[in-house]
Formats: sequence, structure tokens, C-alpha cells
Amino acid sequence: MLIREKKLDFVSIKRYIPIFVPHKSNSMTQTEKQILALVKREVVPAIGCTEPIAVALCVARATELLGRVPERIEVKLSANVLKNAMGVGIPGTEMVGLPIAIALGALIGKSEYGLEVLKECQPVSVEAGKRYIEERRVEISLKKDCFSKLYIEAEVVAGNATAQAVIAGGHTEFVRLCKDGQILLNRELAACIATKEETIELTLRKVYEFATTVSLEDIRFIGESARLNKEAAEYSFRKEYGHCLGRILNRSSRRHLMGEGPLSRILAYTSAACDARMAGAMIPVMSNSGSGNQGIAATLPVVIYAEENRCDEEQLLRALMLSHLTVIYIKQSLGRLSALCGCVVAATGSACGITLLMGGEYEEVTYAVQNMIANLTGMICDGAKPSCSLKVTTGVSTAVLSAVMAMEGRCVSCVEGIIEEDVDRSIRNLTHIGSEAMDETDRMVLEMMTNKEKYGMAR
Repeated sequence: MLIREKKLDFVSIKRYIPIFVPHKSNSMTQTEKQILALVKREVVPAIGCTEPIAVALCVARATELLGRVPERIEVKLSANVLKNAMGVGIPGTEMVGLPIAIALGALIGKSEYGLEVLKECQPVSVEAGKRYIEERRVEISLKKDCFSKLYIEAEVVAGNATAQAVIAGGHTEFVRLCKDGQILLNRELAACIATKEETIELTLRKVYEFATTVSLEDIRFIGESARLNKEAAEYSFRKEYGHCLGRILNRSSRRHLMGEGPLSRILAYTSAACDARMAGAMIPVMSNSGSGNQGIAATLPVVIYAEENRCDEEQLLRALMLSHLTVIYIKQSLGRLSALCGCVVAATGSACGITLLMGGEYEEVTYAVQNMIANLTGMICDGAKPSCSLKVTTGVSTAVLSAVMAMEGRCVSCVEGIIEEDVDRSIRNLTHIGSEAMDETDRMVLEMMTNKEKYGMAR
């Protein structure tokens, strides 16, 4: 038999009824403290697409070291950062791409704001940035043979003074700082990652148990992701951003096709927030593992489902924690940037959260993950851009489908495709494909994006 089944009486008793294990009253273990710290590092507010914003952050830090506005800026980027920064809107500018992000990073960026580095951008700043670009002060190139898929190197020059900043491994992880040839910071990437993650070895079981048993007070902060990302979606409904997918799905004229149920609201809210973010709206979203779209897709499907089914605060917070921590767990082996679209990972997180809200326990959560991996593995990342809202919508609709199947006791079996009996091994299969097997795909995608005439795609 290729499909696992549960006894009908078991399913009928618990179907769609939220059930939670009571949280522990004792103090947190060291592992739980490490997991909590990890989530707080990875789930943070961000304004704008994180790749160009991280470039602006790197330039801002180099400029601060220089001590004045640079006369010239040279930026070298890994292929994955370049790919994700080419076609996305920059907040507050109504412009697309890296040059304006770099110029504003130098002119008004403050590194202390992290991924909100450009939050003080004003129209006068944009005009100054445009002039800076017109004066050809910005040079951008591909960094070859760099040691990380997420690599940003910014060198700024003013007269005889120079300064350099390098970010690698994480969107806010500075690994090298120099001024006038003097090294101020020099960290090995491997050591950086080891220190940052404190060698936490997660499994889906650990993720589930943490989310469902930790003290509610310790995870109440995750509710901020619901507030920020829902506000971003509702803001987008009132504007015209990107392809306006969220607005289209939210229109009453489309509901005769989509219906009025939770699924249509999930798709509308998730795509709307993505529309705004990719178009460069000056609004924060809660990111996950350095990606705003991942944060959106891990949050809003869970939030909307909880609202539609009148779940209480504890149910929502635990489901959100399960969703976000699942994404963090999968990204640990996939890496920050890869050829695999991040919505696959983020939607897998929301599938877990929705399954929990439906009354699923650990077994049903594993079923949801297996169903997701069997379905969406292989969706390519071809850069950050307005059409990301289409991919996010595909991901979260599959998340709902996977959760519904899981609650019916249906799971893709280990004789099918890349699915293993052990869910953690299935996750490793997914991440190996995304981080290793699709490397050639990544190179081909970048070549197509940077040489479209060659492939007959010139506008």
C-alpha cells in the first residue's frame, strides 16, 4: 500500500480540533534557551528585500568606518546575492535594483538599524542618490570563487582614505572590516556560524516539542510576526504594488471563483504582503532566516487560519512558533541562499502550523512535511521580484492541501520519489537537492537573467 491510513474512528474524533500538550512548568533547559535565542536572531523585522538591503547595510558600515561620504563605491557580490537584488523595489524610492540601494546606504544608511538600514529615507535622499548614480560613483561586479553563497564586499574611497566591509553567511553577519589597510575585524565564516548557532542540532521532533511545550510567556514575542505581516498585507490591499495579486484575490468580483473560505483569505493576505515587499513599500515585515517572503509565508497562512477558526492566543502562538522554527531548522542545512525557492521551505513551516491548529499531533505534522516535500521540491529561485507573490501563493496553497491530507491520515510513502520513512531524512534530501544538486541550475538562471537577449527574452 502506497498511502498510509489511520483508523476512521481516530480521525473522526480529533479532526480539526486543536489539541495541545500542556506546557511544562519547570524552568527552561539549556537547549530550550539556545533554541529560543536562535528564533529571536532569525525572526526579525526587515524593510525591503533582504539582499539589496544587506548590500546597503554593508555599504553603510563601510561608510561609517570611512567617516565621510565616499567619492566612489565598489561592491562585489556572490551570484545568489546579485540574482536576488536585480529586479526588486527599494523601499521609499520607487526605483528597482542595486545602484540606488548602494547610494542610499552611503548617504543616509545607519548600520545600527540592521535590516531596517534605510528606514530614514526621504524624497530628498532619493534625489541625492539619483545624482550619486548619475555621477558614476557606483561600481558593481560579480565576486568569483567566493566562499559563501551569501557574500557582500563593499569598498569605499574618499581621497586617499579607504574602508572595506564584508558580510558573509548571514544578511547582517560582518566577517571583515578594514580602514586604510588596517584590519579591524577578521572572522572565519565557519567560526562565525558555529558561534552564532551554538551547535544546536535540531530535528523535527525537537522543533515540535519545543513549540508545543515551552512556556507561553517565553514565546509570546512571536505574535509580533502576526501583527507586522498582517498590517503589511492590509496596507497592500489599499495600494497598487507589483502585480497586485493580493488585491485581485481579495476582490469580491473574484470570490465567485475562489469562494469566501479560509483558503481564499490565506492566498490573498499572503500574496498581498509579498506584493508590497517586492515593490519596495516602506513598511516592515517580520522576516525568517534573512528573508521577508519566508517570514510572510510562515506567518500569514497560520494567522488567517487561526482567525477563521476562532483559535485562541495560545493556539496561534504555538502554531506560529512551530511554523517559524521549522523554517529555521530546514534552512540550517539548505543555507541562506540557494537555487531552491524559499517559499518551499516557508510554506512547509506554515503547513506544520496549520496542521497543529487543525488538531494534529507530531505524526500528522510529519505527514504534512512529507506531503510538501513530495510536491514542491525543485521550484527554482530566479531572483527576488514582483512575481515572487505567485510562487508564495503556490507554496501556501500547497501547505493547506498538505495539512488537510495529513489530518485525513494520508501521507506520501517512502517508496515514492525522494521521500524517506524518516521525515528528517526527507528534509535532508530536499536540502541536498537545493544546496548541491541545483548548483548548475543556479548558474544557468543567473546567466539567463544577466544575458536575456541571448535567450530570446529581451523586452
